[in-house]
Amino acid sequence: MITQAPRGTYDLYGVQAAKWRMIEEEIYRLMKEFCYSEIRTPIFEHTELFQRGVGDTTDIVQKEMYTFEDKGKRSITLKPEGTSGAARAYLEHKMFADPQPTKLFYITPCFRYEKPQAGRDRQFTQFGVELYGSESPMADAEVISLAYELLRRLGITNVTLHINSLGCQECRPKYNQKLKEYFASYKDCLCETCQGRLERNPLRILDCKSPECHKIVEGAPSVLDSLDDDCKAHFAEVQRILTALGIPYVVDPGIVRGLDYYTRTVFEFVCEEIGAQGTVCAGGRYDNLIAELGGDPTPAVGFGAGIGRMLMAMEASHGELVPEKKMDLYVGSRGEAAAVQAAVLVYRLRQAGVRAEADLAGRSVKAQMKYANKIGARYTMILGEDELAEGQAALKNMETGESEKVAFAEIESWKGRILE
Repeated sequence: MITQAPRGTYDLYGVQAAKWRMIEEEIYRLMKEFCYSEIRTPIFEHTELFQRGVGDTTDIVQKEMYTFEDKGKRSITLKPEGTSGAARAYLEHKMFADPQPTKLFYITPCFRYEKPQAGRDRQFTQFGVELYGSESPMADAEVISLAYELLRRLGITNVTLHINSLGCQECRPKYNQKLKEYFASYKDCLCETCQGRLERNPLRILDCKSPECHKIVEGAPSVLDSLDDDCKAHFAEVQRILTALGIPYVVDPGIVRGLDYYTRTVFEFVCEEIGAQGTVCAGGRYDNLIAELGGDPTPAVGFGAGIGRMLMAMEASHGELVPEKKMDLYVGSRGEAAAVQAAVLVYRLRQAGVRAEADLAGRSVKAQMKYANKIGARYTMILGEDELAEGQAALKNMETGESEKVAFAEIESWKGRILE
């Protein structure tokens, strides 16, 4: 057992790690263009943060959190999502005193005790953005457009944007009453968890994953019929802006999200080609969360996207990704003196920005060349007694087979050919 990763977790290395790095590098480029600042919060937080933020009637809090008592008798939880920690940091560091809006992003590991399956793991990496301090529909549209642009740049075109509105504190009670009346007639058919939710938070029944509840939910009242005038106007304006931006969408009253902090706009980008866990990116507005955590009422909107699911969607669109070859030049050697010179040359090449490698295992020249081919070296060079005496060696293009003599002391004059 100790030589196997725990169920629902995985190791990333080699080609797979390179694929993830491709996605992360695109995220960092996009965040710079959209003017979002990075935030890194702890992997664990006080359990109460998630009970109050995510909601104590949600599946995440009731069934999925990794919670333990530390040596100080404090209840601690590995974060199941990124928004609550970012909101806590927003309050703790008084970011509300800075010019608003505050725009943050993160790439962080999250943990949920779920049944492992494709696209759903017990440890997963979440990319998220949070925008605090604007109640304008423009903020909703910006966050959605950011997600849309990231998926576009990653080549994920086989997705559909689903949007909905959950209303606000003023109109939500009316909808909750409609849900209570509807589900009351099916109470005995609901799962045990949802029977407990019926009075406390009937909205959560809509998000239940059990087959018996899912069938009942299909006939439930639509939240859109209970929106007040302000929420209707807000949702209509979000749609108008998305249309102006050229972002296609469908209005889907079934989108409720699994977290209690959402208000008004909610959305999901869904990819049907990656199976049942088809939501690649999801989020919405959460205007009550900061106040729930003890701060002043602060409008906010954001989303989370699993890196693993985005990779699944990319490969569903384009087939398996093949990261670029990682080695510019392999410098082989014959003999101890040549091996030292190879190490010196490789060090200087690396300082000049060339991805270079030398033999570290005392292989024969033949074995070194096999290794160079396996690691995808674009160029090779072999050093021996003659090369050391002349101060130069043949630089070979592994794709064309062409060679040319280059001097060790004149790296700047020939490194450009390698980097082309």
